[in-house]
Amino acid sequence: MLEELLKINVFAFMLVLARVGAMMSILPGIAAAYVSPRIRVLLAISVGVVMTPVLAANLPGPPDNQWVLFLLLAGEIVVGVFLGGLAVILVGALQTAGTLIALFAAMANALVQDPISEQQSSIIANLLTAAGLVVIFATDSHHVYFMVLAESYVLFVPGEGFSTGDMALMLARRIADSFALGFQLSIPFLIIAMVYYIGLGVLGRLMPQLPVFFFGLPIQLTVQIGALMIVFSSIMMVFLNHFQQGYVVFLG
Repeated sequence: MLEELLKINVFAFMLVLARVGAMMSILPGIAAAYVSPRIRVLLAISVGVVMTPVLAANLPGPPDNQWVLFLLLAGEIVVGVFLGGLAVILVGALQTAGTLIALFAAMANALVQDPISEQQSSIIANLLTAAGLVVIFATDSHHVYFMVLAESYVLFVPGEGFSTGDMALMLARRIADSFALGFQLSIPFLIIAMVYYIGLGVLGRLMPQLPVFFFGLPIQLTVQIGALMIVFSSIMMVFLNHFQQGYVVFLG
């Protein structure tokens, strides 16, 4: 009896850990390169240990066929990657906004290694994504990760399958919404750039001897950085609301 109970608990923990570990492996801020893999593994195991006793009663029993076990674990991994991928897409709004702002501010060629997206990105995009993650953790909004994990077992019941079409449709909508938000956050800088470029063009026509490039670039950088200082807090507030609303469909 004790041996059977131990097997059931271990199997339930394996199912929970597959979904939790897959989600933790790509979550922004947790799956970053500067976070030790040991810390990520320890966090996933800790969350799995806490959630297993609560969810064990609603999980299927150990299958007799090894292929059924493989399919169960693979399905849990797919769901975990799907839930974590939504967070990556939501944070990507700041990456889009920062890239567009850098383009409008003539800083698009100033690239640095972004430890969050693990790729070359503009300085402003790096600033916004880092600040966005700080805001998420500072406001305890990262707790939504664990709430979504717990609630996901109502929508994605292990062993009952899931609709890949609906998952793909949600990902597509989140990507579109994320890009639209990133563009909306950069609109003030687009307006400033358009007004400045038009004025600089008129000034260049009125004063042909004026070195427009050397005269206009420092002013453009100063104005755009000043505008970023003014609207920075508003960008973070809008993003935080977007991040919280992105997972609201999974919360009961």
